[in-house]
Amino acid sequence: MKMKNKKAEQKAAKQKHLEQLRAQRRKEPSLERPVAELTEKPSILIVCEGENTEPSYFNQFRITSAKVKSVGEGYNTVSLVNRALALAQQGNFDQVWCVFDKDDFNDKDFNSAIQIAEANNFGVAYSNQSFEYWLILHFNDHQGSGMHRDSYNDKINEHLKPFKVVYDGNGTKLIEEDFFELLDGIDDKTSRKRTELAIARAERNYNQFDHTNPAREESSTTVFRLVRELLKYVE
Repeated sequence: MKMKNKKAEQKAAKQKHLEQLRAQRRKEPSLERPVAELTEKPSILIVCEGENTEPSYFNQFRITSAKVKSVGEGYNTVSLVNRALALAQQGNFDQVWCVFDKDDFNDKDFNSAIQIAEANNFGVAYSNQSFEYWLILHFNDHQGSGMHRDSYNDKINEHLKPFKVVYDGNGTKLIEEDFFELLDGIDDKTSRKRTELAIARAERNYNQFDHTNPAREESSTTVFRLVRELLKYVE
């Protein structure tokens, strides 16, 4: 009888020891590699007034960590913002940007477009007078004084001539790869990227105004805000 009790005690002790080992293992840190959480890329919708120039420019950015959709709609000022509202409702976008120019549209429509866009939490990348002013700032430290858009194309091609590149501002109005590479290249005089120079110049010129009447703030552009945002997602 005593022998049976002794065996039972040994069996119980062994079981208790096993349970203690199991409990200890559960407390020990796991050496398994944690499974990486999949994060969805942010989605950005860019709705452009121009059907060629602006979309061809934004589509050249080598975006890797975001999903960017750039469309040229052919609308202007208020009608463009309304079109952006319609497109935004068709998809799930984290950011929506409206890209349009002052050109010769009336002041009220231009200013209203900015106000409506901002009221809907859209980013606004406008240019006064036109998008080509943003391109010029990559090569020319323009101080923000008036320059008629009729002079923009000649000014751009003057800077492109040494590189044997031509911008057909009166024809296709496309930002081809060779042109974009120059825009994103290094400036020989400053050893800085031209995109960085354009952002700094555009922001400086923009800050010279009080923004109570953007239609009269020539020359200025807020495209630098959109470009700065896109650069966050470039490889």
